[in-house]
Amino acid sequence: MDLHDEFEVPLPVAEAWAALTDIEKITPCLPGIWLLEVEGEKYQGVVKVKVGPVTVWYEGIAGYLLLDADAHKAVLKAEGGEIRGHGKGTALVTATLSPSARGTNVQVVTVLSIDGRLAQFANGVIAAVSRNLMAEFAENLELTVLASPDAATAEPVVETEITEDADKAPAEA
Repeated sequence: MDLHDEFEVPLPVAEAWAALTDIEKITPCLPGIWLLEVEGEKYQGVVKVKVGPVTVWYEGIAGYLLLDADAHKAVLKAEGGEIRGHGKGTALVTATLSPSARGTNVQVVTVLSIDGRLAQFANGVIAAVSRNLMAEFAENLELTVLASPDAATAEPVVETEITEDADKAPAEA
């Protein structure tokens, strides 16, 4: 399944690139994702996903396959398995940054492959979850990492659970 998302950040492309490719700095902004360990260029973490009545926890590893600072393009591969179950998931996330009137436009294309309990849900529900996740990430990012040097250590202030509620806007601060 291919998911397409987009958001803007109020920074020039070079500054946005530096912030968005710093996994350790941006992970706290990603709803439902926790970084457990960093070993070289590999990042081990946990992801909590709730879709309808089903909540699934995945544990896995992520790492960059491509970091092209000149083209402002990054490709990250994440793969993991259910902590309690047999399901697996793989995400190939490609982010491309370009100048915009507000600063930087970030286009994100995720090629997602899942099996197990979450695979039963329609692509539309999973796409809605992705949209909500990206909106919350962008808001958290602006309120913390991109706000000021002092804010980089602040905790995100919006909801940190991934849910299927596609009609609800991300939680407000």
